[in-house]
Amino acid sequence: MSQHNDPIETVEMHTGGEPVRIIVSGYPELKGRTLLEKRRDARDRLDYLRRRLMHEPRGHFDMYGAVPVPADHPDAAFAVLFLHNEGYSTMCGHATIALGRWAVESGRVRRSEPETRFVLQCPCGPVAVTVEVANGRAGRVRFESVPAFAAALDRAVEVPGFGPVMLDVGYGGAFYAILPAQRLGLDMTRSPLRALVDAATAVTQAAKAAVPLDHPDDRDLAFLYGTILTDGGDGKSVSSVNVCVFAEREVDRSPTGSGVTARLALAHARGAARIGERHAFESLTGARFDGRIARETALGGRPAVTVEVSGKSYYTGSARFSAEVDDPLKDGFLLRP
Repeated sequence: MSQHNDPIETVEMHTGGEPVRIIVSGYPELKGRTLLEKRRDARDRLDYLRRRLMHEPRGHFDMYGAVPVPADHPDAAFAVLFLHNEGYSTMCGHATIALGRWAVESGRVRRSEPETRFVLQCPCGPVAVTVEVANGRAGRVRFESVPAFAAALDRAVEVPGFGPVMLDVGYGGAFYAILPAQRLGLDMTRSPLRALVDAATAVTQAAKAAVPLDHPDDRDLAFLYGTILTDGGDGKSVSSVNVCVFAEREVDRSPTGSGVTARLALAHARGAARIGERHAFESLTGARFDGRIARETALGGRPAVTVEVSGKSYYTGSARFSAEVDDPLKDGFLLRP
């Protein structure tokens, strides 16, 4: 198979410190009628480009990317594929927030003030995006999730090195195991990051084996994306700190938009979050996302909620990446101790 070696241009952004590399030109056209079919084509035929753009020397272990593509949903302005160190996400809140600002300021969507609204088609489904706009500049972005739900509550899972651990599994466009760090003998503010990552990774691996998952829309959505460790708070009076470890030990620098969605779906299932009640969530960088349950809904016959998440993103630059045919490392590599 011949490789695509034309230059690729990107816009570089971050949301809460978590990078968003938006591929704006040079990425080949994807095959497939639906977005999930395009996602499979990217994985099966063009995965070397994900590695080239996410991995070293152009990226790093915790790089994150987004490829805008044509939508097949009738209401969507455009669609997006999400990229990371191991593969392709089904949903990403921090990238959606960045894409909202970029879409308005780049002219990808028609701008209106004081708010611009459009639908972004994500692999998990359509997401309603609202961008605050003043004097032509986009500000805070909020989005309404696909239906979110509690997949498991108080599930005891045997985690090697920690014994039986009680956890929940929530869906917010992706599935997460969610539990307070204290149950693993850790503290969100005092424990070393390496200890949090090791513990979260162990939980993810154990929960994948112990908790079967399904999604009524498509089997490609039914996988455990990662684990979110929390400080045990609910975000009502003070921000609740959490860290999300996803994909291949990747650490989200933002509070994790799809994770906030999943956390609020779990809280609603427990009767601990009411419609319209605002909750605040904070990452290890101190960045904050606000979330609220917009309304109750249903998905495949099970109770679900629509969650609204908001945050801000910022530009960090732009890039034009090239690859020389005879470069043995042109498709990237990862080194991490």
